[in-house]
Amino acid sequence: MPDARGGVSAVLLAAGSGSRFGGRKLLAPYRGRPLIEASLANLAEAPVDETVVVVGDDAVRIREISEPYGVRVVENPDWQSGQSTSVRAGLLALELEVRAAVVLLADQPLVGRGSVERLVAAFERGAKVAVATYGGKQRNPVLFSRAAWPLLLRELSGDEGARAVLRRHPDLVAEVPCDGVGDPVDVDTAEDLRALERVHEGEHRRKMR
Repeated sequence: MPDARGGVSAVLLAAGSGSRFGGRKLLAPYRGRPLIEASLANLAEAPVDETVVVVGDDAVRIREISEPYGVRVVENPDWQSGQSTSVRAGLLALELEVRAAVVLLADQPLVGRGSVERLVAAFERGAKVAVATYGGKQRNPVLFSRAAWPLLLRELSGDEGARAVLRRHPDLVAEVPCDGVGDPVDVDTAEDLRALERVHEGEHRRKMR
C-alpha cells in the first residue's frame, strides 16, 4: 500500500522471454547473481512507495527472486502479445492513491536510483510525463502522472511500448537529463551481457590498483 512518501510507484517490466538472448535473459548471471537482481537492487533505495514487478515468462522463478526485495509481483497472462500489455498490467495493479508511475525495463541493469530521483523531482515540479535523456536522447525510465494513464491505456498496442505514444504527444513530455546518474544500456543478446561484464571487470581492476 503506498504511504505518504509521495504517491509514486515503480513498475518494472520483467515479462518478456528474451528471444534475442536465447531465452531466460533475466535469469542469466550478471556480476554473480541473476540479471534482474541488478534492477531490483537499484530500485531498493529509489524514492518510490512501492515497486510492482510485472512477470510473464519464467514467472515462478522471477517471483522467487523478486519477492525478497519487498516488491509486489503481478502476472501478465498476455505477455506474449507485447510490452504494451505489461505496461497496462502494471498500471492497472496500482492503488488509487498512486499519483504517478515510473516505468522501467528489467534488462537495463545500470539505470540507477539517480534517474528515478530526477524524474520524481520533475513530476513534483508539474511534469505530466517525464522521460530520462542521455546524451540528449530519450530513453528509459519514463514517469507517467496518473493524468496521462488514460492516454497510455487507450493508445498502447502490441510491442511498441510507450515511446510511440510519447512521439504522438510531445506537448506532454518533459525531458530530464540523466547523464552521470545512470546508463540506459540494455541487454538484448548474450554478447551484450558479456560486454557489460567486461566493463565491470575493467572497473574493478582499476579500483584494485
